[in-house]
Amino acid sequence: MQERVVLYGRVGCHLCEVAREQVRRACAAAGASWREQDVDADPELVARYSDLVPVVTVDGRHHAHWRIDEAELRAALDAR
Repeated sequence: MQERVVLYGRVGCHLCEVAREQVRRACAAAGASWREQDVDADPELVARYSDLVPVVTVDGRHHAHWRIDEAELRAALDAR
C-alpha cells in the first residue's frame, strides 16, 4: 500500500517539525496513510526539494511547501 501523503523534510528543520504534526493530524482525521522522507538521504531529493522543505505531496502530486495549511491538506485528502 502506497502512502497518500509524503512529508519531505530534514533533521533539525523547525518548519518540518510543525508540518509533521499537521500532517499527522490531517491524515488521522481523513484515515489516510502517510510517511516522512529525509531529503538529505537521497541526492535526487536534495536537488528537487532542498530549498523548499518541508514539502508535502498528496497522491504523488505537490500539495504545499514551507508552511503547511492543515485545513487545506484535509480538504485535499477529502477531494481526492
